[in-house]
Amino acid sequence: MSTHRFALRAPQDTPGTWKTYTGLVLIMLLSAFPVYWMFVIATSTDEAVTKMPPSIIPGNQLMVNLNEVFTLQDVYFTASLINSFITATTITLATLFFCSLAGFAFAKLRFRGRNALMVVVILTLTVPNQLGVVALYIVMGKLQWNGTLLAVIAPGLVSAFGVFYMRQFIAHAVPDELVESARIDGALTLRVYWNIVLPAIRPALAVLGLLTFVMAWNDFQWPLITLNGTEFPTSMVALSDLASGNYVIYRRVLAGAFVATVPLIILLLIGGRQLVRGIMEGAVKS
Repeated sequence: MSTHRFALRAPQDTPGTWKTYTGLVLIMLLSAFPVYWMFVIATSTDEAVTKMPPSIIPGNQLMVNLNEVFTLQDVYFTASLINSFITATTITLATLFFCSLAGFAFAKLRFRGRNALMVVVILTLTVPNQLGVVALYIVMGKLQWNGTLLAVIAPGLVSAFGVFYMRQFIAHAVPDELVESARIDGALTLRVYWNIVLPAIRPALAVLGLLTFVMAWNDFQWPLITLNGTEFPTSMVALSDLASGNYVIYRRVLAGAFVATVPLIILLLIGGRQLVRGIMEGAVKS
């Protein structure tokens, strides 16, 4: 009776066919077309916007339209971009710190009620944000924060999704033996978190940071409620002011939208590799 031996080989990358690349290019073009169309309208005149069939070639009025957007008296577009940057950056940094710290606690520390607390955190994901708007507005009013950026920043300092995501990643990325050996060497909990856990979860931090910044930058409902009537809105609220009124000048609206989109495009171009890497590493963890 003969014995057959099979050699185990690492999976090799399969080269894509022309159909695969054609499909990817089409998907990319369809995804990028709204941004391109926004740029076309932002560079056009009122006559070009209403022309039929519509033009798909950018015009030469971008600086004129941007000048109108940034000089409007009741929009405060420059201040809104600064406010959005401050808000999104603060929320992102706070979320990375608090969510990674909480994820480390849920994944590697042993304390009474850990699983029950994790269930509570997950259950909060099922509650729509709209249900808490009235209560949140009342709380911010008690703190006298309504109408300030503190009211926008405070509710986003930590997220249930971030805690759950970091808990799952840390549980697989950081071996228990590594944590125990650090404790035997005399390392305190915060030192273990800072010197061992954080370096191991950089891809996950990049993913969470990008997602958090984009969500904080694009947040509209709560800033509209708490900053209503103030001279210091966020970029999304300023865009809604551009689109308000009986007659909407779309070249202005889309010029402002293009400016508000550029920081996100730059961020994704810079951190896109880390985003893909973090998602893939999280997918192959067992």
